[in-house]
Amino acid sequence: MLSVIIVTWNGRRFLDACLRAVTAQLHPDDEIIVVDNGSIDGTTVWLRHAWSAVRLVALPANLGFAGGVNVGLRVARGDLLLLLNNDAFVEPGCVPALVEALRDHPRSGAVAGVLTFDHRPDLVASAGITACRNGLALDLWTGRSVQSLPAAPQPVMGASGGLALYRRMMLDDIGLMAPDFFNYLEDVDLAWRAQLRGWECLVVPAARARHIYSATGGQGSPLKQRLLGRNRLRAIIRCFPSGVLRSCLPDILAYDTMALAYAALARQPAMIAGRVEALRDRAQLLRERRAIQARRTVPEAAFAAWLEPSPTPWRTLRTVRRLDALLRDR
Repeated sequence: MLSVIIVTWNGRRFLDACLRAVTAQLHPDDEIIVVDNGSIDGTTVWLRHAWSAVRLVALPANLGFAGGVNVGLRVARGDLLLLLNNDAFVEPGCVPALVEALRDHPRSGAVAGVLTFDHRPDLVASAGITACRNGLALDLWTGRSVQSLPAAPQPVMGASGGLALYRRMMLDDIGLMAPDFFNYLEDVDLAWRAQLRGWECLVVPAARARHIYSATGGQGSPLKQRLLGRNRLRAIIRCFPSGVLRSCLPDILAYDTMALAYAALARQPAMIAGRVEALRDRAQLLRERRAIQARRTVPEAAFAAWLEPSPTPWRTLRTVRRLDALLRDR
């Protein structure tokens, strides 16, 4: 059985198209769970009337993407658990391709789909997660032409939570998303914890969905900047094995030093505030780290093998500017 979990917050304007697209690809015994994070746009009333077959979990407050996903995962009945953004619209054949890939690869605990830009479905927005030695988590294949993608599933470090199919067995093993991440990089933290336990992940090029990029959080918003800065350090502290952390620490410090300098010059205090918040919570994070690292089953070298060389500052800036240019064309 497959359970589709969609977390929404004031996303009524996207939901009908999202639900129509995914419903067409499900079997009669599959289920759709919509977790509403305390929306004030009439989402819950509309869902109860327009989509009575959908299982609605209406939360009284906004728990963020991580908290909402965890609620959905706990009530889901399926052994296969599909996370789908409320502003993502699956293309024909997407869901069957994900299910087939996971069933054909029993060592994989997750498979990632390919998210394309809604306004440019010929270009990839994200195809799973890659990571660098400086702790930077990046979207795989961003800006790449869909026509240039390989046909067969490919190994990838982790799946993006916007379009990811998880095996319940893996989540039972590694745990759910870290709820205090709220939004952003909770899928990175989950992917790193899966790697520590030896679970593999694949990206399935044939499984695609059009995505309205940053429709909820807002690209470059102070909220997104704060949460990215905070959660980046949280994930690194929790998940990097000791030897890997020592080896990567110069790259990590170099990146954050440049980020803080940029934040000061550009007068973007949210980037600084997020990092300060993570360091303030270091005692809790170190306790979580000890629990996570105590369950590691793979050599440190296996984890480190997924960390690519740190990109140069100008390459990182070029990537950000290219994404901003793509989004301005919407």
